[in-house]
Amino acid sequence: MMRLGAAFIALCMVLIAASLGAILYLSAGLSATEASVVAIAILTALMIYNSVTTRSRDQDVVSRQIADLSRGTADLARQVGDIGRRIEAAEVAASAAPERARAATAPLAAEIATMSNLIKELAESVAAHEDVLATLASQNGPPTAAPALDSHAGDNGAAIDLGDLDEPEPARLASGRFRGMERSRVVAMLAAAIDANRVDLYLQPIVSLPQRKVRFYEAVARLRTEDGEVLTAADFQPFAEAGGLMPRIDNLILFRCVQVVRRLAGKNRDIGVFCDISASTLNDPKFFPQISDFMQANRALAPSLVLEFAQATMRDMGPIEHESLAALADLGFRFSLDRLTDLRVEPRELADRSFRFVKAPAVLLLNRAGAQGADIHPADLSDLLGRFGIDLIADQIDGEGTVVDLLDYDVRFGQGLLFSPPRPVRTEALEPEDRSDAPRHDAPRHDTRRRDPPAPTLPPAATLRSAARDNAPPMQPEPAAEPRPDRRAGMLAQLARGVVRRA
Repeated sequence: MMRLGAAFIALCMVLIAASLGAILYLSAGLSATEASVVAIAILTALMIYNSVTTRSRDQDVVSRQIADLSRGTADLARQVGDIGRRIEAAEVAASAAPERARAATAPLAAEIATMSNLIKELAESVAAHEDVLATLASQNGPPTAAPALDSHAGDNGAAIDLGDLDEPEPARLASGRFRGMERSRVVAMLAAAIDANRVDLYLQPIVSLPQRKVRFYEAVARLRTEDGEVLTAADFQPFAEAGGLMPRIDNLILFRCVQVVRRLAGKNRDIGVFCDISASTLNDPKFFPQISDFMQANRALAPSLVLEFAQATMRDMGPIEHESLAALADLGFRFSLDRLTDLRVEPRELADRSFRFVKAPAVLLLNRAGAQGADIHPADLSDLLGRFGIDLIADQIDGEGTVVDLLDYDVRFGQGLLFSPPRPVRTEALEPEDRSDAPRHDAPRHDTRRRDPPAPTLPPAATLRSAARDNAPPMQPEPAAEPRPDRRAGMLAQLARGVVRRA
């Protein structure tokens, strides 16, 4: 482009000089030679003028560029200087950081070492106390009930004034199913039902929405009294927890759930069973190792057997319960969070602990006032749980209108009286020899025949594993109605030994 412009200017100068020469030749009467000389002189003058003006303009441009370059070089030098000073300051700080870190962590390290020694001493002391308590218990035998004191008559019939030694009358329950009964009597009644094997397995279907196809069954425990009255879990569970009977009930129900899963797996591998487990079973040092061995022998059924825990149980779990939960998760079993009282759940934490289901009451999902304290709207809960591989199940569904509202919340599974109430499993379905009487996939049948066989005692762990492989009848723990007084000490000792092993 520059060359084209220069050529155009040169052409213009030649045309101007030639035109002036021609005008002088034609108008001024100059000869052709004189006109040519004048034209060449004019052309020369134009060329000199163009060269001078072009050079001055180029010098201005170059000078501006040199000034800009000089300013840029100065800025770059200043920035390089700043970077150099910062690097020097960073090197000084980095060289001093280890010393500061050592000075800051030295007291903390000393405190940690002191605490470690104290924990070891505490663990050894607790273990020693447990051994002493066990020795004393073995020497003294089981505790016997104290003789009743009569504040009115002695052995000879004379009145005796016991004064401050009078024992108050045991408190009786003011409300509930066992109103008017003493707590100890209720616990003894439940223990007698367990000893007589009056523990029944009920199943309630969990269906897919909106197809209402049975996908799972939830196992529900029912106890029968001597007069044949059926007690629900809401009736007996608080007293069974207080009396230390829940591990025995969970042991019975879990074994029967395994039998049901085997029957269902023979016909439809897509149907699983939810089995509720209490926190006392997870931290029981006697029953949980046997249950763990039993689950180890039946780990092939892990995809079809879901262990269920209440939200309150999860929040109250300690180190022992979490270790027991991790042991079951290592065997491949999945878990479900049940009986939600609020929607404050942590999906990431649940997924890390192998929870694959969350079961929430339909009234809690649809009650906006009850969900105000949650971190997420109930309509978004299913999508949030699904991101972590957790399915949401709505239970306690009693009406068609509830199903329609839940479909707007993208709930995939439902459970409730609308689909089917809990129904007892037939006795034949729990007998491994006859496989023709497995529970139907639509709903388990009602068994009108009541059988009260004596409860067998719990064999060693090796026998339990062999029975699991051979489809043996359910193994049950030996009767133990009253909780042992040293149970809490045993749990504390187990935790202390775990701390010592880690240390």
